[in-house]
Amino acid sequence: MRPRKGSDFAGLSVAIVTPFTDGEVNYPRLREQVEFQIEAGTRCIVPVGTTGESPTLSHDEHEKVIAEVIQCVAGRAKVMAGTGSNSTAEALRLTKRAAAEGADATLQVAPYYNKPTQEGFYQHFKAVAEAVEIPVCVYNIPGRCGKEIEVETIQRLADVPGITMVKEATGKLDQCSAIVGTTDLTVLSGDDSLTLPMMSVGAEGIVSVVGNLVPRDMIELVEAAAAGDLAKAMRMHHKLFALCQNMLGLSTNPIPLKAAMMMVGRDSGELRLPMTTLDASSMQKLQETLFAYGMNSALAK
Repeated sequence: MRPRKGSDFAGLSVAIVTPFTDGEVNYPRLREQVEFQIEAGTRCIVPVGTTGESPTLSHDEHEKVIAEVIQCVAGRAKVMAGTGSNSTAEALRLTKRAAAEGADATLQVAPYYNKPTQEGFYQHFKAVAEAVEIPVCVYNIPGRCGKEIEVETIQRLADVPGITMVKEATGKLDQCSAIVGTTDLTVLSGDDSLTLPMMSVGAEGIVSVVGNLVPRDMIELVEAAAAGDLAKAMRMHHKLFALCQNMLGLSTNPIPLKAAMMMVGRDSGELRLPMTTLDASSMQKLQETLFAYGMNSALAK
């Protein structure tokens, strides 16, 4: 099969958290998170996405987090910088800056809140792609953005040079099938629990949240699916499914993820308002979920 436009980003990408201490970005801990992912073999690191709490970062922080990640990675993995916005001018500014810093690609979320028409979506992503030399990954997540980028619009965008990938988080396998079947874009799952189902119809990987905790297990799943080892892929899918569902179902991402990372000693768990911590009942359920997954030794530290 002929490689798709974004196949060099196939595999596991991890949308990393932005660690805070006393209200400030903790850059040493950010670098620790990057090293953890590189040691695990993560193919691509995605800073300042939803998981990285981009809505609560200042513009200066947004740019500095991306720059720090790029410098820390130092070519050992790819970096797909989250530089989307509901303002095309702001998306252009952030993306140009990330490209100048050395980002390998940009993750461009659908413009949120102002709910553009499908033509508006097309013109927005086209403007970004034409302004930079790095590949663009279109991020379709209507649950957060209030409006879906329709298949027909993605088909149009596939003809724009520079647009090479779609992070598909509609939860619709039919949407994934339609994009794979009618374009040469690489589709990456935007939902951890749907990684195997989406790869079964042609997606090539995942931009993962759970990978912050267990990147090696996510890599096993993705590599088994890519190799056609269905038995192993199904085994890993079912192993990961409860963790994905039970952890991420507790609250809005990244609230439960940061709590889990605190429990295993890899983050302070600190969030910025309007994000708030889990209540005691949810914390207990999360701890039980981590124990059930086999993180007993980490939790006991």
